[in-house]
Amino acid sequence: MDAKVVWKERMSFVGTSDSGFKVPLGASPRVGGDDDGFRPLELLAIGLAGCTAMDVISILRKKQQKVNSFEVKVYAELSDEHPKVFTHLAIEYVISGKDISRAAVERAVELSANKYCPAQAMLKHVAPMEMKVTIL
Repeated sequence: MDAKVVWKERMSFVGTSDSGFKVPLGASPRVGGDDDGFRPLELLAIGLAGCTAMDVISILRKKQQKVNSFEVKVYAELSDEHPKVFTHLAIEYVISGKDISRAAVERAVELSANKYCPAQAMLKHVAPMEMKVTIL
């Protein structure tokens, strides 16, 4: 995989990768930006959420769970000093549907965390990570 960012102006960039999609990156006015795009660490958190979400929904579909809505939230705590790295990550899986099996969801989350999601595999070496399942 190859990825790049291209500087536009001030603290504004556009990121692209092999898929060809574009994502705006920006910074807050406090550091000279225009608040016009994602912060790089936000994209890491979104990448983590997306990676595990795709695993879990795929597994649940194979388990024939009737999912109506599904959301993965990542709560990331950052260090106070530079570099402001992740110090703790909490991932919450929020799911609703008809007769959703808690055991099926928990197994899907476990498989994502321990076998399939490369983002989780990398980030668990950086910061403690916990998972929570919420079935509505």
